[in-house]
Amino acid sequence: MIRLLLFGTSGCHLCEQAELIIKSWANNKELTIETIDIAGQEQWQEQYAIRIPVLYHPDTQKDLGWPFNHAQVKEFINELIDG
Repeated sequence: MIRLLLFGTSGCHLCEQAELIIKSWANNKELTIETIDIAGQEQWQEQYAIRIPVLYHPDTQKDLGWPFNHAQVKEFINELIDG
């Protein structure tokens, strides 16, 4: 099982688009995707405020920042799987 975080914030239309892209592809894989509102922690605001939405893999600390599409999400996740 791969755990991913999607950093964003409420009211962000790009974050909503990213979530749709990720969830539509992720339904076919063994993934856990947790949506994180960066407003909840100052460190996330500082790191991701101008980059959201960002798909983040906490184990490897790799991330994929917006803009991304279905193919890029697939490539990102496949790289994590292939290790």
